[in-house]
Amino acid sequence: MVTNTATSVVTIERFIIEQERKHPEATGALSGILYDLALASKMIANKVRLAGLADVLGARETSNVQGEIQQKLDVIANDIIVKALDHGGRLCAMASEEEEGIIEIPDRFDRGSYVLLFDPLDGSSNIDVNIPVGTIFSVLRRVTPEGGVGTVADMLQPGYRQVAAGYVIYGSSTMLVYTTGQGAHGFTLDPAIGEYLLSHPNIRIPEHGRYLSVNEAYEQHWTPTVAALIQRYRGMDGQREAMNVRYVGSLVADFHRNLLGGGLFAYPANTKSPTGKLRLLYECNPLAFICEQAGGAAIDGRQRILDVAPTALHQRSPYFVGSKADVAIASALLAGG
Repeated sequence: MVTNTATSVVTIERFIIEQERKHPEATGALSGILYDLALASKMIANKVRLAGLADVLGARETSNVQGEIQQKLDVIANDIIVKALDHGGRLCAMASEEEEGIIEIPDRFDRGSYVLLFDPLDGSSNIDVNIPVGTIFSVLRRVTPEGGVGTVADMLQPGYRQVAAGYVIYGSSTMLVYTTGQGAHGFTLDPAIGEYLLSHPNIRIPEHGRYLSVNEAYEQHWTPTVAALIQRYRGMDGQREAMNVRYVGSLVADFHRNLLGGGLFAYPANTKSPTGKLRLLYECNPLAFICEQAGGAAIDGRQRILDVAPTALHQRSPYFVGSKADVAIASALLAGG
């Protein structure tokens, strides 16, 4: 942890610059994307803090591409991120969980070498009752020729090709966690100065976890193999110490707790959602990248999530992510089932 002294304070800008210096070939474009995302998250955090006072709570009369009712803050957060990143000349396109197709960079702006995929406000349906929500993002290097318009092909890359990923949790404090493949690092927003300060360097998730995050309301829709897996985590088969069930219903909040304290987040396929519910590109891949960089693991039940070759922008997937030893149990049981 960073102590409260002038000599030990490390801002996110300084940290990113120091990491960039380790790579003399770096152009600074990726660093610029991270700065822009940090700025956008501060703007979203401000809207979230005012949610009970300003007219930003509640649902709109529109649905997103998944057919889910959009919350007002979903749209606000989406617009903030797009406007913060569409003009910097670093991206060639973006894609959001809230929009059906890719978000093109306007012709009046330069186009860069990266694409951004994001969930602008994960868990937004919980914001009316003051439950933590978050932003999740993933950055990939484009595969189409430089200078042109970004395409879906630039987005549909397996997760192991991510060059950066992160999330922001808007809770009792605002915290940004990101990785560029050099470990996972967390920064807490100091509201007094409006700056992210390094608070959790080189995060390491425990090998075995204390917490199991799963929506047991879907138990009746699980396969017998999945039901047996959850029983094992809960210690009901006598083969391991029981994990404590902690489920917020906001992916970022559940993942963040498990990342720091150890545990497993599970959203298995079921008869209502046979291909899973979470979005591979906007949720599963970025959090899996962070988790692996912290010493954890993530699978879809049969293979490493980051090895999955996506075929659609809004592709869904079953998801098991967290402490490596706990994910290994899921991998062993589900592979045979």
